[in-house]
Amino acid sequence: MGETPPDKIPDHPNMLLPPPLIFLAALVAGLLLQHFVPLPWLPHASTDWIGYPLGAAAGALAIWGALTLRSARTAINPYQPTTAIVQTGPYRFTRNPLYLALLLLCIGIAAWRNALWILLALIPAVVVLRLGVIDREEAYLAGKFGAEYRTYQARVRRWI
Repeated sequence: MGETPPDKIPDHPNMLLPPPLIFLAALVAGLLLQHFVPLPWLPHASTDWIGYPLGAAAGALAIWGALTLRSARTAINPYQPTTAIVQTGPYRFTRNPLYLALLLLCIGIAAWRNALWILLALIPAVVVLRLGVIDREEAYLAGKFGAEYRTYQARVRRWI
């Protein structure tokens, strides 16, 4: 059989699932398990002062990351083509600030609800994110941007 014409090759990473859906599934699973089999992990008095700041930090990081992508005029939606390797804003410190924001939000909710099950559900979620999303994104970006992306990848950590 013949090769796929270049104009028919999708210009996106062909990820397994949308990242917010992965984290939402972990959050729902953790909350359901917590409802039926409560498993606290923090002293009750500390849940709010840990959970709320983590949630606020997650929101701030997500907004900063999204605004940085918008100012670089590249897609926030990972199902659309990436037009630039963004290396400013939070992308100076982490290659995945939006995923880190989702992770921080879930950890914040786990603290606020004092639900260890959420933290445990995040383990397979992060594995799915890594294998089904991040690895595909990184292969896509390396293929599209070559040495520019590999240099960025070598300089900036995946998470923090």
